[in-house]
Amino acid sequence: MTTNEAVEAVRGWFAGRLPDGWFEGAPEIVLDREEIGVVGRLPEPDAAADVSPTERAEMLAGHVQRFREGSRDQRIAIAREAEHRFGRKVSWGASCGDHREMFTTLSVPVMTRLRQPERRVLDTLVEAGVARSRSDALAWCVRLVGKNTDEWLTELRSALEHVERARAAGPRA
Repeated sequence: MTTNEAVEAVRGWFAGRLPDGWFEGAPEIVLDREEIGVVGRLPEPDAAADVSPTERAEMLAGHVQRFREGSRDQRIAIAREAEHRFGRKVSWGASCGDHREMFTTLSVPVMTRLRQPERRVLDTLVEAGVARSRSDALAWCVRLVGKNTDEWLTELRSALEHVERARAAGPRA
């Protein structure tokens, strides 16, 4: 199964499995080798339009928290089914207005080999108090690159989808 087909299978399963009315539209599904991220958009409370920005921000955060607590048992049951079916852990999140929150996420160790110049970069971040450890510093660097190269990464992912389609259309071994 190609990555695109895997995403479609997961997206379809969740669309059929999630309770009606949980989210506005289909949830965002993000997939990697270890984890399925499910983030749904909640409708904004009507009262959020007529309050100060500070009150609105807290209202949206409270709305997301209410959903988190009220749906916990169902989310756990659905996650267990999905984990059994797809062999990946499920992480949940919700967004409401401009507030987005992940409830659960995996923190997966990744092995890498770095030469001294790269290690010195990580050590500088630790010494400056930007990160608590080399591991935190490396995660910080990955987030920074992801943030600053989002357009390029989106283009690269799109190109990979084209490669997968071409492979799938080719002869079978």
